[in-house]
Amino acid sequence: MTPNNTVSTDAVLQYLQNLQSKIVEALELVDGKTFLHDSWNRPEGGGGTSCLLEGGNVFERAGVGFSHVLGNKLPPAATIAHPEAAGRAWEAMGVSLVLHPRNPYVPTVHMNIRFFVAKAPVKTDTTELISSRDLGASQGGKYESEQTAHQVRQAIENAANAGAAPKADEDIWWFGGGMDLTPYYGFEEDCTHFHRTNKSALDTFDLSYYPQFKKQCDEYFYLKHRKEPRGIGGIFFDDFNVLSFEQSFALQRAVGDSFLQAYLPILQRRKDTPYTENERDFQAYRRGRYVEFNLVFDRGTLFGLQSNGRTESILMSMPPIVKWRYDWKPEKDSPEAKLYTDFLIDREWV
Repeated sequence: MTPNNTVSTDAVLQYLQNLQSKIVEALELVDGKTFLHDSWNRPEGGGGTSCLLEGGNVFERAGVGFSHVLGNKLPPAATIAHPEAAGRAWEAMGVSLVLHPRNPYVPTVHMNIRFFVAKAPVKTDTTELISSRDLGASQGGKYESEQTAHQVRQAIENAANAGAAPKADEDIWWFGGGMDLTPYYGFEEDCTHFHRTNKSALDTFDLSYYPQFKKQCDEYFYLKHRKEPRGIGGIFFDDFNVLSFEQSFALQRAVGDSFLQAYLPILQRRKDTPYTENERDFQAYRRGRYVEFNLVFDRGTLFGLQSNGRTESILMSMPPIVKWRYDWKPEKDSPEAKLYTDFLIDREWV
């Protein structure tokens, strides 16, 4: 992580709230119906606004959620990747969306950008570092015993000797996010456009980011038990803090701001394509893969549930109509089979 950063959670918070509003307004213009706005509070700290459209003209279900949650102890989904942040007070904020169009020729899309900070412990003197969550645990905000203080100092020293500890008086922060496309009937021009837009958003920062983030997306959105990708990918990044805070935040904004440019042209091109119940049936079958991934592998879902997030908001990404079939296979050379042979493969799109 680049040193000497000034972290501005307020700037990130304002950007995310504005992004949610911008995307919802754009989608309402396309669909012709209005999103439900449901604001909520989290008892442990924070809250958010879930914007949902169900039974729309274009979207069978569309959810665009903003959340800003706080806590005193990181849930397991976060501490696995960041053991150095264990025991710290934390804040997490983000915008996450999933759009499930009615027309099976329009792909489902997912986008998420997020920011996480584990707060630096409060320094009480040159030798003791107390996490802000511990202040007030004993009268006057001091340790109840010298033994406890010694244990904390020893733990910090052991971690430092192991080379695993960050500077104890700094916030630990990172950005994450990305977007991915899940077609049911694939079109090469759509996939190329989506990936080209992703690449353009990242090339300003470093030409290596798009191939790196594309690879991470392909690896992340992979159903190991099915041995197949969820869709045609996009970009995915997590634990990103290799640039300064300002530059990392700028990269996140570039990704968030490019979403409508990446998806709306595809939506407009396919939303009026004629279809039959056969195509709808295949769409419902493939949506099952979406459900399997979200409930088994998705880190955001697991983090939300483990941190006592709002269940309705966490699960609003789920498609409204889903089907499973036992050992079903598409007919050879059919449009459904083409999805597997031409699109759900390891492939470079730009």
